[in-house]
Amino acid sequence: MTRPPGSGDPGMSAPYPAPAFEAKVCPPAELERRLASLPRPLVFTNGCFDILHRGHVTYLAQARSLGAALLVAVNSDESVRRLGKGEDRPLNSLADRMAVLAALECASLVTWFEEDTPLERIRQVRPDVLVKGGDWPAQSIVGAAEVLGWGGRVHSIPFAHERSTTALVEKIRRL
Repeated sequence: MTRPPGSGDPGMSAPYPAPAFEAKVCPPAELERRLASLPRPLVFTNGCFDILHRGHVTYLAQARSLGAALLVAVNSDESVRRLGKGEDRPLNSLADRMAVLAALECASLVTWFEEDTPLERIRQVRPDVLVKGGDWPAQSIVGAAEVLGWGGRVHSIPFAHERSTTALVEKIRRL
């Protein structure tokens, strides 16, 4: 019986290629170059995205519909810890969280930030549209004043599905 390369046969050493979505993960230093090839308007959103759930994917698809490309900026592991979500959070590493987000069709690029807020990343990429979930009033969204100042739009997308990673983690711990 023949087996495909990389299927576990010790005589087969040719690896499978990396999934195409991995190329959507973009270091902050490369953002300006990579964004130049994306269509505008550019939509920017951010978050921890520790355990991706239906609320996240619905929100991200809706955010993407507001422009031609979606950049998702993810809190670094240390940034998540400083948010006070619990000492064991994030449950998934930054690399894993970004890979899962990059695999979504709606995400054009995924990057990260180390700071407590994404303000520096917003200033760096100058998005046309800034988006957060419905728990953020538009005027309270970090970067709203800057985006509005250069003629962009700011949206707070109402929750279509009441989900939260914190509630999911608590539910799992009760089991």
